[in-house]
Amino acid sequence: MTAHAIAPADITGLLLAGGRGSRMGGVDKGLQPFNGEPLALHALRRLRPQVGALMVNANRNLPDYEAFGVPVWPDSLADYPGPLAGFLSGLSHCATPWLLTVPCDTPLFPRDLASRLARAAASENAEIAIAAAPEASSDSSVTLRPQPVFCLLRAGLHDSLRRYIEAGGRKVQAWTAQHRTVRVPFDRPGDAPDAFINANTLAELHALENR
Repeated sequence: MTAHAIAPADITGLLLAGGRGSRMGGVDKGLQPFNGEPLALHALRRLRPQVGALMVNANRNLPDYEAFGVPVWPDSLADYPGPLAGFLSGLSHCATPWLLTVPCDTPLFPRDLASRLARAAASENAEIAIAAAPEASSDSSVTLRPQPVFCLLRAGLHDSLRRYIEAGGRKVQAWTAQHRTVRVPFDRPGDAPDAFINANTLAELHALENR
């Protein structure tokens, strides 16, 4: 069976900025300054050339996110139930065949993220493609660790995700395991080793600025 390529125009990019920011003292993480501008804006700019359309998932300070010039959609579920609620919001408003999710706290993610996930999804006839990045362990070995919030998924998975969440499910990988999923390694020579480093605390955010 011939794989059908997934063009950038077939993908809507969703920036996830709807969390509590608990480990950052409860502040709105996406609006914290990073090299002089909101952290979420850096991630949005990196995502923009990779996809055909953009959206933001946010639950606070909506006018600030709307000022970025793209549609902003809050969770449809109360009490910040996690990234899958953002996935569901994105799928509810996605007008393209595919949705690509990225978090707002990882501003250095690969500039070819969408194209590599799309190629893998097409070649494997997968419904979902998830990035995997190398991570050093305590014994100095390196393993590929899934990065489940860097996720390309078919828009038609909306009802499946809604049922999973309504049943109490909250784990991204537990839900993706129910579907044809391919993990895509980002470990080529030339891939930035810090591409998937995220900032959970203000100290980590400042350290990321200094990289």
